[in-house]
Amino acid sequence: MPSSTTTETQPSTADVSLSHGLKQRHLSMIALGGVIGAGLFVGSGAGIAAAGPSIVVAYALSGLLVMLVMRMLGEMSAAYPSSGSFSAHAERAIGPWAGFTAGWAFWVLLCTAVGLEGIGAAKIVSGWLPGTPEWAWVALFMVVFCGTNLAAVKNFGEFEFWFAALKVGAITLFLALGVLAILGILPGTDSPGASHLTDFLPNGGEGLVIGLLASVFAYGGLETVTIAAAESENPVKGVASAVRTAMWRIALFYVGSMAVIVTLVPWDSKEVVEKGPYVAALDELGIPGAGQLMNVVVLVALLSAMNANIYGASRIAYSLVERGQGPKVLGRVSGGVPRIAVLASSVFGFLCVLLSYWRPNDVFSWLLNMIGAVILVVWIFIAVSQLRLRRRLERETPEKLVVRMWAFPWLTWVALAGMAAVFVLMARQPDTRVQLYSTGGMTLVLAAVGYAWQKARARQ
Repeated sequence: MPSSTTTETQPSTADVSLSHGLKQRHLSMIALGGVIGAGLFVGSGAGIAAAGPSIVVAYALSGLLVMLVMRMLGEMSAAYPSSGSFSAHAERAIGPWAGFTAGWAFWVLLCTAVGLEGIGAAKIVSGWLPGTPEWAWVALFMVVFCGTNLAAVKNFGEFEFWFAALKVGAITLFLALGVLAILGILPGTDSPGASHLTDFLPNGGEGLVIGLLASVFAYGGLETVTIAAAESENPVKGVASAVRTAMWRIALFYVGSMAVIVTLVPWDSKEVVEKGPYVAALDELGIPGAGQLMNVVVLVALLSAMNANIYGASRIAYSLVERGQGPKVLGRVSGGVPRIAVLASSVFGFLCVLLSYWRPNDVFSWLLNMIGAVILVVWIFIAVSQLRLRRRLERETPEKLVVRMWAFPWLTWVALAGMAAVFVLMARQPDTRVQLYSTGGMTLVLAAVGYAWQKARARQ
């Protein structure tokens, strides 16, 4: 249980030093577009190649787990809006060491992801403009998004609003064209019927497991909306709206698009991995230029993720410092923006890019393995925090339960069991086993440092 000192340093219900420049339309579109991440466009090809048509089942199962996590996070974030999101909730529910561990692990994950997304975006642009150095494109993207995040939170909101609008429009059009083609009413195309679905489990249960693990990590990034809500005009309303619509968004965009792709394209087509599943599906339909247009959408998804991750990393760092869990310099706010935290997060991200060129086989590889299972660690903190805070809310401030976890506490325990099952599956696969152990090592180190800090502070 948290000590009496913990009670005195509880995270605040709102971050008063930050601006509230995000409008409801920004938050609504961030919630909608945040579901359509780079992982969906870029990483789903490998999952399809391993699981075949059963990738639909994999995305549905992991989607159910994510829905439960988002519902739990939404319950806590509506009750206690904070830019620290799950990190602040973990501190409130479990103790400062838990907030420290979840927060800094997630910061490392987001900053590294900024670099990875920059590399992915640079590869696309370099393909269009051969001979241009990838690192220069990454540097340009970093400068642009660091600049927008330094200026004002509404700039981040505007970028994400239009990025999200393009992603939502593109994937909606993709789904519409795909359904028309499957039904045989799209001009110039013949319906494949169920011919590509006959071998539903081509690689057996092992293939399904690989697809399931790939799908779990494709959902990462949905937490950003609860971080952004703290800087919106109405944090409680924003979180409640985002969480309540999460179910249909996940079902439509993730599960729906996987179903369309594996129906239209043979699961073992080389183009699914080489070009990406969405480009391969549009090429299958024979729509002129559609493949290149989808590459533009993938680029937008990657740039959107860079923008969102710089924002998320800076706010998590700011919240940690506000709670006395990081270098004070990162907590300096000017113009309603934690600008030093924005710069530090961007620099860390670009350092990851340089490491991918300088030390690709040791340091960079180690860093990638270290963040491999961080999202699962964060989800466990969310579930445990919700188990503890729900009882407290019901007893002390029931009016704050604007969003309620379904069938509490049973579905929370179901979610925890699901996370444990994913850990077991990761331990069985050679590739993910290394990630599991590396992430576990980083988590233990952070937990030890956080606990030592907590005990030292309690003695003061």
